[in-house]
Amino acid sequence: MIAAAGDALWKNGAVCGKKFTVKCTGPRNGVRHPCTGKSVTVKVVDQCPGCPSTMDLSREAFEIIAKPVAGIINMDYKK
Repeated sequence: MIAAAGDALWKNGAVCGKKFTVKCTGPRNGVRHPCTGKSVTVKVVDQCPGCPSTMDLSREAFEIIAKPVAGIINMDYKK
């Protein structure tokens, strides 16, 4: 399970290779109840320049924590 870090989290590559546990906390674009209630551990492998979010998850990781139709969600993360 992998992710790309947005500019605010990337910090010149300081988080590259680091693992984070992420969990969906709610909708961000009008899709009601997008969260599955599960969490997933992802490894940051790239930067996502200009991403409006903290992380861009791989499809496989996203589908564990949220309904794919949601597209964008609010989430919490911790190392």
